[in-house]
Amino acid sequence: MTALNSPRQFATTDNASVVVFDFETTGMSPQQGDRVIEIGAVRLEDGVIADQFQSLINPGCPLNPFITDLTGISDAMLATAPDAEAVISDFQRFVACTPLVAHNASFDRRFLIAEFCRFGHKVPLAIGCSMLAARRIFPDAPNHKLGTLVSYLELPTARRFHRALADASMTAALWLRMEQELCSRYGFEKVPFALLKRLGQIPRAKADRFLQQIAGRPQDRN
Repeated sequence: MTALNSPRQFATTDNASVVVFDFETTGMSPQQGDRVIEIGAVRLEDGVIADQFQSLINPGCPLNPFITDLTGISDAMLATAPDAEAVISDFQRFVACTPLVAHNASFDRRFLIAEFCRFGHKVPLAIGCSMLAARRIFPDAPNHKLGTLVSYLELPTARRFHRALADASMTAALWLRMEQELCSRYGFEKVPFALLKRLGQIPRAKADRFLQQIAGRPQDRN
């Protein structure tokens, strides 16, 4: 059984700033030698985009044609891009101590760990998943892929998916929309990062009860 958390825990871990990020990669698994080829990130502060980060990365190897078709990123584009050490170091400075958010964060987290460890950077521990949170907040969506949620919620759409900054920007819009939904539905004045991160770990059937308890509302016992 998953224990419910106390309102006090989330009141003391409020974060007005998060970095929403996305990686494009040469494949699915850093354990199989796949590398990051593009980083896109936006910093949200008090509900607005305050800064952004974007860079291609030369992975030192040719791309699979599938990746080029998916992303539009070509070997020619990467030939003049900076190497991974420079870009990862710049990204680490951009993130600093700010909590991170990604859509389907388990994928991006694997690459984040691999690249940060490769160059001796401390791996951020606070990473929230917008996909897991969206499954609890919008259970009736057709599915919880980023593109589906953007369409379902009528969020601003970038010119194309599978480019890192565009996907990070759309994920940021989704994150803000989820904060707004919880404020409207449960009466929160603010929705701290820690609450949305924890929500993604709560069984879906218990999500409403969890949020009612945090909001201090009487629970339906029928």
